[in-house]
Amino acid sequence: MSAHCQLTGARPGFGNRISHSHRRTSRRFDPNIQRKRYWLPSEGRHVRLVLSARAVKTVDLIGVEAAVARVRARGVKL
Repeated sequence: MSAHCQLTGARPGFGNRISHSHRRTSRRFDPNIQRKRYWLPSEGRHVRLVLSARAVKTVDLIGVEAAVARVRARGVKL
C-alpha cells in the first residue's frame, strides 16, 4: 500500500536516526495510513479510501460526501 493519504496528501517525511554515539543514518517517518470503506448515499455504493488517522477524524467531522468531493478535487478517481 502506498504511504500517502488521499484526503490530506500526507506523505512520508525523511530524517535521520541518531545513535548514542551520534552517528546519523537515514530513516522515514510514515503517516498512519488506514483503508476505510464508507457508504456514499448519493451514488448508492461503498467507496474505499486510503486515509491517514487524522483524515479519518476529518471525514467524521465534515461528512463523507464533502470528503469524497475533496478527494475528487485532488484528481483521484473513485
